[in-house]
Amino acid sequence: MSPLEVALLVLAGVGGGLVGSVVGLASLVTYPALLAAGLPPVTANVTNTVALVASGVGSAASSRPELAGQRARLVRLAPVFAVGGLAGAVLLVTTPGEVFERVVPFLVGGASALMLAQPRLRRLLRREAAPVDEPGDDVRESWPALVGLFLVAVYGGYFGAAAGVLVPVLLGFVLDTTLQRLVALKNILLMVSNLVAAALFLVLGEVDLLAALPLAVGILVGGWLGPIVARRLPQGVLRAVIGVAGLGLAVRLWITAG
Repeated sequence: MSPLEVALLVLAGVGGGLVGSVVGLASLVTYPALLAAGLPPVTANVTNTVALVASGVGSAASSRPELAGQRARLVRLAPVFAVGGLAGAVLLVTTPGEVFERVVPFLVGGASALMLAQPRLRRLLRREAAPVDEPGDDVRESWPALVGLFLVAVYGGYFGAAAGVLVPVLLGFVLDTTLQRLVALKNILLMVSNLVAAALFLVLGEVDLLAALPLAVGILVGGWLGPIVARRLPQGVLRAVIGVAGLGLAVRLWITAG
């Protein structure tokens, strides 16, 4: 790998880590960068998953205010994402992905539309709109949400693009808190999913470590910067950015799959 390719991967990592920790679409930047560096699609996919672990590390270091008081949620949800991430990684290395790739654009597009419509839908469901945490209002009370989060974790271990859009959408329907806190929670949970999947990929020798290292360095920096940016964005703006970016990715994935 040439010095120019290494530098481009570091820059792509910074952009991907920043976008991923704020919007949840890191792979929109990092996956194409790995393809441009000459990696075949499957190798690029697993290498991307390994490198994205750094995004969670950077985000965790910079999201302490948003993570305060959410330890119990993390303890309950981390096993769901660990098992789901492992299941997704097993699917990736044992089955063809053509059918799933054709479903992904619709999954991403639907999640993005839900993100944009969530405030209205919550009002229709007569939920309080105030961004506060209610002690009894938690994801453990919603089995459909837990099942949905597990499936997102499976998807994250398999491919992962836009998993960061899906997680806040599902959490937003069962947790009455700010979007910034949901994004911080999402970053840690997806780190768990990516970490388990990455461990399997490393054991199987599917990862291009020479490409993963510079990408991970950039992602670590971008992941640290992301929560600082998100903290300064109004919730409406942050929701719109996530939703519109997700719709754009859905179109791109649909074109690629076609």
